[in-house]
Amino acid sequence: MGRNSVAKRRGTSSNQIKFKKQRMVIALGGNVIEESGERGTYEEQMQHMVEAARALRGILLDKRYEVAITHGNGPQVGNILLQNEAARRFTPPMPMFLCGAMSQGEIGYILGRAISDECAGEDSLPQIATIVTSVEVSKRDPAFKNPSKPVGPFCTKSEAERDAKQTGYVFREDAGRGYRRVVPSPEPLRILEMDAIRQMLDDGIIPIACGGGGIPVVRNKHGGFSGIDAVIDKDKAAALLADLIEADMLVILTAVEKVFLNFGAEKQRPIDEMSTREAKKYLAEGQFAEGSMKPKIEAAARFVAKSCSRRALITHSRTLMEALEGKNGTWIKHN
Repeated sequence: MGRNSVAKRRGTSSNQIKFKKQRMVIALGGNVIEESGERGTYEEQMQHMVEAARALRGILLDKRYEVAITHGNGPQVGNILLQNEAARRFTPPMPMFLCGAMSQGEIGYILGRAISDECAGEDSLPQIATIVTSVEVSKRDPAFKNPSKPVGPFCTKSEAERDAKQTGYVFREDAGRGYRRVVPSPEPLRILEMDAIRQMLDDGIIPIACGGGGIPVVRNKHGGFSGIDAVIDKDKAAALLADLIEADMLVILTAVEKVFLNFGAEKQRPIDEMSTREAKKYLAEGQFAEGSMKPKIEAAARFVAKSCSRRALITHSRTLMEALEGKNGTWIKHN
């Protein structure tokens, strides 16, 4: 789609294009919602959401930006699955894709409530709405034969071995932090509610969408869609969402202020800026851990590579405003 047609859709003429709002997708990492070691209570999650809302407040109230928000849901889905197992004698357990829908509603409500409360009293109080979002995947995706996406709480090696024997689940070590259950993580192909998300943005509403990567669905024999048990990587879904709304910027908020080379080693060093070419080089060298920084770098590079005008930012929520001013974070830019 050309710049003129983008300008028309956003309500500006081609000779006004330099004054158009900056459109961005902000992806909240799982640590923003719930930290390792916590019980995952409503009060704990609400406190984290209040902190996130405080970090986002300046951007959401700034008329220069149009913002869509997405988020992770690994701990929440993991807790719902544990509840399923614990209560299966009394109530039927729900499939994983439906647990994803439950978590979208849960997190979307808490985050939307926190943002509305944080911005209360402002003349330009933003309208926020959560969209329970389905994302199409292919049932022939090779990920279904190689589960890799961590979900649920961390556990020890002995706990993982015991649970694997009892349930048939697959567990793997996650970035040196312990063991977690892993499930298929197919590539996101299409966001089914895309038209509604675009309309909300055009109407000045902040959508919370594609939570947890979206509810994975596949084409069924009737031409419709059916849910399938998997977890779509939320960073890949965020990149797809950013691409489809023609965003100028993808912001990924995570547990660190910057991306590091040789992370955890004596010679680790922060990266202020990297090109998509450098990102591919570092990925090939194995610089970034699976289930941690690697999918973030891949998603950021994928989004930025499609246009020289696009940028991506990886940083912590508390340093977001500094990073947007070029004083912190890691920026990924085209080539």
